[in-house]
This record gives sequence, C-alpha cells and structure tokens, in this order.
Amino acid sequence: MHMGRPSRPLLLVLASTYPRWHDDHEPAFVHELCRRLSGRFRVVVVVPDAPGADPGGELDGVEVRRFRYAPRRLQTLVNDGGIVANLRGSRWKWLLLPGFVLAQYREAGKVLHQYRVDAIHAHWLLPQGMLAWLLARGRDVPFVVTSHGGDLYGLRMPALGWLKRRVAAASTAMSVVSAAMLEEARAQGIRSPRMSVLPMGVDLVSRFCPDASTSRDDDSLLFVGRLVAKKGIRHLLDAMPKVVAERPSVHLNIAGFGPEEDALRRQANELGIAGHVTFLGATRQVDLPSMYRSAALFVAPFVREASGDQEGLPVALMEAIGCGCPVLAGKVAGIHELLGAYADDVVVDPLDTVKLAGRILEVLSRPEHARGQAESRRLALGRKVDWQVVADGYADWIETTCLRSRGERS
Repeated sequence: MHMGRPSRPLLLVLASTYPRWHDDHEPAFVHELCRRLSGRFRVVVVVPDAPGADPGGELDGVEVRRFRYAPRRLQTLVNDGGIVANLRGSRWKWLLLPGFVLAQYREAGKVLHQYRVDAIHAHWLLPQGMLAWLLARGRDVPFVVTSHGGDLYGLRMPALGWLKRRVAAASTAMSVVSAAMLEEARAQGIRSPRMSVLPMGVDLVSRFCPDASTSRDDDSLLFVGRLVAKKGIRHLLDAMPKVVAERPSVHLNIAGFGPEEDALRRQANELGIAGHVTFLGATRQVDLPSMYRSAALFVAPFVREASGDQEGLPVALMEAIGCGCPVLAGKVAGIHELLGAYADDVVVDPLDTVKLAGRILEVLSRPEHARGQAESRRLALGRKVDWQVVADGYADWIETTCLRSRGERS
C-alpha cells in the first residue's frame, strides 16, 4: 500500500554507476545531480551493491537503496570500468547480467509499492531505461531517461537497437548530454516525444577551480579516467617515446582503473618509457583538484572504437578546465559544443601519434601561453556546466515533462 505523498515530489532514480561510499573513486556524476535535485524532490536511488559498499541509507540528502544481484564478492559487473567494458573483458560476467536486471527491477518495484512515486529518472537507456519502462507500465508513472554516451554509441546489436528505440518512444521525455549525441540518436531512429540536451555538471565554484597557491610542474602530464579502450590511453603511450626523446624530464601520471591496466603497463615497458609513466590507480575524488592544478597539461586522447562506442561529454576534461589546466583532447562528440571557439586549439587526433607528441611538446614549450588559453576556456565553460546551472535545468525538465503532464491527466 502506498504511503502518503511527501511534501516534495518523490523522484525514483535508477542507475548503475554510483558511489559505493563517501568519496569513492567511482564516477559520481549521477549522485552529484541527485543531491542537488534533493532540494526540490525527495530523491530515492536504486543502485547496485558491491564488495565493501556502504549499506543503503541517507547520503548527502539522497535515500540510497542498494540491491544485491550475486554473492557479494562476485558483484563486479559495474565497478572498475563500467558494465560494457567488464562484459568485454570477462565473459563470465555475462552470467551476472540477468540477476542484475531482475534485482534492480525488484528493488525499484518495492519503492513503487511503498511510496506514491511521482516520476522515474533512468540513467542510461539500457538496462535502466528498459526497467523504467517496464515499471511505469500500468502504474501511470511518467519516466524520463538520460543517455550518457556509451549506451548510445555502443550496444549496436540489432536487438539492442530495437530495444533502445522502444524505450525512448515509450518515455515521457529523453535527454542526452550533448547536441552531437542528439544527432546520433536521431540517426539511429531513437526518438522520444520530447528530446532535450542536458549536460552533466562540474562543481566549478568550490571544488574544480584554480588555486593560486599551487604551482604547476612544467614537465608533468596527466590523464584521469577509466582505463578502457575509448579513452585512448594506448595512443598516448605510443606518443610518449618521441616526447621523452625531446624532453627527457617529462613524466605522465595516469589516474584511473579498469580492464586495460595490465595491457597498458606492458605497453609502457615494451616502449621503454616505464620510468616516465606512473599508474596511480584508483584516485579519490577529493584528491583530483590538486592533480589538475599541478599538471602542466591534461591529455584526454579519446577515440571512437570500432564498435562505435565513444565518450559522450567527458567529465574529467571539464574538471581539468575548471582548475585552469591546459588540455588536449581527442575529437569526439560534444567537444566543439563544450568548448566552442576554443575547441580547435584543444582537439588532436590521437591516432596520429607523431602529431600528438608534437602538440604535447608545443604546449609544454610555451607554458605561459598555454595557461592564458586555459583561463579563457575556464571562464567560457563556467557558463555552461556549473553544477547548479545544470541541476536547475534537470529539475525544471522533470517538473515540466513529468509532474505538470501528470497533473493535467489527474
């Protein structure tokens, strides 16, 4: 039986990637959005359990419900690379997928039975969008779905393409994080009654911002992100011998984790650059700003995989820019939308490792010029992706598409 309606509309959020504990190194963008939405909604999130994860409960004003989908030590489908990368890297993890989908469906169903849910927000078309569709059917609960990139550019099998189109068509509204993704969705025939472009955000006010007391190391390169193919780290390593040959003091720090780590370590050894590369492993969110502030250059060599998978709107790139760090990035969807007139100075083709090395050396050779450009990018970025601006946009979107339309039908 449903309990009474809370003073704020109740928003049920379905996601896969989510912090397992406070200051987890896993990407936290879904939680960052949820905690900012909690001022206008009562937010309940249903997310997977994992080894060592905190029990469900309140986290920054958000009610977190974790579902178990396998013996706890085997709950490794999501973390350290994401679902798609983990399925590719370990075929046995396909055995975890049915349990994952069923367990999330059941836990979300409990919330719908317990409360009068006003709207469902699913992050990723599959599997969360599919679950929202199944849960909303027959309950008169509107649902919206947000695609972050991997679910749109990847998962190209015909059956999955059909399912993505069905989910989008059944949704009350759908958002993507860049205009380039909107074009891709339309090209795939993925259409919702209402399509919007709503990026993820970055805390550019109190966390990812410059600090005049931190000096930059003119020979320090930085990469931050999951160690998966679409991040392009292997191309950066291929470029490093030329960089080191001309600038022997250069050092690359790689902050991240994922299924490609062992292969990347072997590659660094084979190229003879292991002494110039440090794999930092999983890095706490709280430690990232100081890394962005001290690096001479953040390199994000994103590529489009043969499967079509690529970045949507890279959060780490936005964080680096927010901290005033010079950046270079692969040309992927959304980069020109994000940076506008500044994109051409940032974009590089990682597949051409000679040119990539040349661009890195060029930036390192003119540090003052690079930092001046970085400051211009930072100021331009703040008007687009500051978290408060982004969260207000999502709250307005949910209210307009779900709550008002539901009120009109009541």
